[in-house]
Amino acid sequence: MLVAWGCAHAQTYEEMIEKSYDYVDKNDLPAAEECLKAAMRLEPGNRNNYALLTNLGTIQRRQGKWDDALVSYTAALNQQPKNELILSNRAQLYTEMNETEKALNDYQAILSISPVNEEVLFQRGLLYIRTENFILAEADFEKILDINKETVQGRLGYAILEKARMNYDNSEVIFNYLIGKRPEYWRLYEERAELYYLMNKNGRAMADLNKVFAEVAEPSAELYFLRGRVKLAQYEKASAAIDFKKALSMGYDAKTIETLLKQTY
Repeated sequence: MLVAWGCAHAQTYEEMIEKSYDYVDKNDLPAAEECLKAAMRLEPGNRNNYALLTNLGTIQRRQGKWDDALVSYTAALNQQPKNELILSNRAQLYTEMNETEKALNDYQAILSISPVNEEVLFQRGLLYIRTENFILAEADFEKILDINKETVQGRLGYAILEKARMNYDNSEVIFNYLIGKRPEYWRLYEERAELYYLMNKNGRAMADLNKVFAEVAEPSAELYFLRGRVKLAQYEKASAAIDFKKALSMGYDAKTIETLLKQTY
């Protein structure tokens, strides 16, 4: 049997899995991917392979290999069709692939098993906002608050919903309240930064983004994209172009980036 190059010194199924963890810790994702594949080739009938397929899908997703990740998650679900973690992972992947209806189907499958899953209700609400189904989004956020009056997610959902409805003042009030309660929750600053950008308060938007970039270990493509838009609005064209190109390298939509880059010339 040909053993993957990254697992040359691993002999058993368990050793190959452990080696994959080592490579993930070193951020050598291609080697981690090969180790998991080698483990499954060694023991194709092992009942734990659904977990390896799930890890494999996540590793592939982190590399931008969306089609491969979809194959891995779906294969894992074929073995564990009601596994909420795998369904959630695939729903997140579908969201990244702009396959909104398929993501909604996976979230609905989870909620049919766990109707009071706050995280899934929140994510589904965000997808409803994306499709401008604001009434359904509000219903999900209201259900979260019914489940847990102290939750941040329910109120965050409402803040994002009010932003999408262009009720900017209402959205700002909610964000300010939440940040006062949870100043360490960096998602709040990112969302408020976008709100400030939409309100043409770009100085405040940049202040929030500076806080996020100072604290987040691995800023997302969306963060670079947002900072690029704010910089462009402040006529910092060269710096904006750098952020747009970084977002593009991380998988952000190429057509959107191309359009904005033309404004930086």
